[in-house]
Amino acid sequence: MFRGVFIVNLDVKGRLAVPAKYRERLQSSCNSQLVVTVDRDRCLLLYPEPEWELIEAKLAALPAFDNTARAIQRLYIGNAQEVEMDAQGRILLPQYLRDFASLDKRVAFVGQGSKFELWDEPAWNARNEAALSDAGIGELATAAGLGSLTL
Repeated sequence: MFRGVFIVNLDVKGRLAVPAKYRERLQSSCNSQLVVTVDRDRCLLLYPEPEWELIEAKLAALPAFDNTARAIQRLYIGNAQEVEMDAQGRILLPQYLRDFASLDKRVAFVGQGSKFELWDEPAWNARNEAALSDAGIGELATAAGLGSLTL
């Protein structure tokens, strides 16, 4: 499980250091092979390759004659790029993906269980602020039976 937020610097070549806490796990679980793709929230999604293959299989199984399914396939599979973690624990993000997510200098590496989200730091901070005041989050938590949880 990947969890937590790590702020890392994007270098001038477009390389991003994977948080040290997860490097060894990624080396052993996927031989440093990762897949990065876009997300509708204008961030990037970073998966260990075996996890991505599960997602890709589900996306590929969507009905070929459904326009919405085709749009989803184009978005997620069409923009997916294989990246490899180098000996220093860095990945090289393609320019068009950096542009898509407006990644500039400081990037929030956000653990989301089986994947990471990569956000431009100011966009991540704004998203957090919006979530704090979003009444829909409380309604969803209650509907999902999470209302009795104590955090």
